[in-house]
Amino acid sequence: MIKVGLVSLGCAKNLIDSEIMVGHLQQAGMTMTPEADLADVLIINTCSFIDMAKQESVGAVHEAVDARGESKKRKRQKIIVAGCLSQRFAQELPGLMPEVDAFIGLDQITQIAPIIQGLMDKDKGEQENLVTRQPQYIPDYDTPRFRLTPKHFAYIKIAEGCNHPCSFCIIPRIRGRHRSRTQESVVKEARQLIESGVKEINLISQDTTYFGMDKWEGERPKPRSGVDSSKGESLSTLIRELNAIPGDFWIRLLYTHPAHWSDDLIQAIAESPKVARYIDIPLQHISDNMLTLMKRETDGAYIRGLLKRIRKGIPGIAIRTTFIVGFPGETEADFNELVQFIEDEKFERAGVFNYSREEDTRAAKMEGQIHHMTRKARWNEAMRSIQRGVEHVNRQQVGKKMRVLVEEPGVARSEMDAPDIDTTVFVDKKLPVGSFADITIKEWRGYDLVAG
Repeated sequence: MIKVGLVSLGCAKNLIDSEIMVGHLQQAGMTMTPEADLADVLIINTCSFIDMAKQESVGAVHEAVDARGESKKRKRQKIIVAGCLSQRFAQELPGLMPEVDAFIGLDQITQIAPIIQGLMDKDKGEQENLVTRQPQYIPDYDTPRFRLTPKHFAYIKIAEGCNHPCSFCIIPRIRGRHRSRTQESVVKEARQLIESGVKEINLISQDTTYFGMDKWEGERPKPRSGVDSSKGESLSTLIRELNAIPGDFWIRLLYTHPAHWSDDLIQAIAESPKVARYIDIPLQHISDNMLTLMKRETDGAYIRGLLKRIRKGIPGIAIRTTFIVGFPGETEADFNELVQFIEDEKFERAGVFNYSREEDTRAAKMEGQIHHMTRKARWNEAMRSIQRGVEHVNRQQVGKKMRVLVEEPGVARSEMDAPDIDTTVFVDKKLPVGSFADITIKEWRGYDLVAG
């Protein structure tokens, strides 16, 4: 029996790819082991979104190779590098990492079992590079998958790839053009998960707001234009159908792009009580100059107007966003406008990225690259503004009743908190893990809340 180890790095979208690989391995009769020394094959599912992620991925591969060389038990172990790093640097990695036995990309995750079997049938063989240039794969509701998340929450990848031209981003080059699953497929998967006891469904893709639009006949919607759901499937129609599934659960929307929000989507969320009053909407900046250079298909006036429409249309909504500071050409005036915007909006949840210069992106070739010390100083200042906003929000929660989902003994999440990326609510340790609980907020500590 072949034993397989797995190191899964990166975001939730990458985690689903790992879950799909594990599902196929188990279906093929292979067993998973958490101990690398016992693995016949070690898969490292990598990320390469920004430089820090690349470094972590490369470090994990080198660590596995070095450990194999030092351990007698692992001498015959096969190492497979999967995921975004393989997909992005398909031509370069084989020469840089000759000790790796195989490189696979996004299209090979469902073929992992026969790939491993082929490697094991060879005592010594040439390195295999199986990465295809333009990924086409998207999962379906019946795709074998073994969830690596706790029993009470799960991710559903509703689409793959991206059509947006953001000048700082390499994702379209890695994961290909946007391709949506069918609404029927997503709903079937959600039903299965809810029937198995899942209490929170997290909808993810590179851009969840573009769901279904790639299949519309005729002209596709333009950025910042109203979206008419009568033309076909959309995030709005999907939300309404998911909300109709029987059961007590949350639906959470992650990775929405501001360019394709619509009044119909706002209304769909407002009318769907099972949708958590939380949206993840990376804005990246507010300065018109920066939004233009970033090719974000939005401008400052549109963003401000959209936030007002969302808050008015969905009372009690918590908005999570992210920004990039130190982007090429960012002036002091641009940055000051961003800080003032953060101070004014007081986002419930937010984060800041220090601009990462990624090869093969438009931004990497731009003039006006910002010195790393300036970028760091701006990151620190923006984070202080965000912290002040979150503390203001948390102060307002004291004395309020709130529904939470218990993550582990004494720790829960509110509707304002997505798994792994947001804050927590400290609760009574006797509350059962994986269940909803109604609590009252007694106090706040920095980013976190404490129940009475």
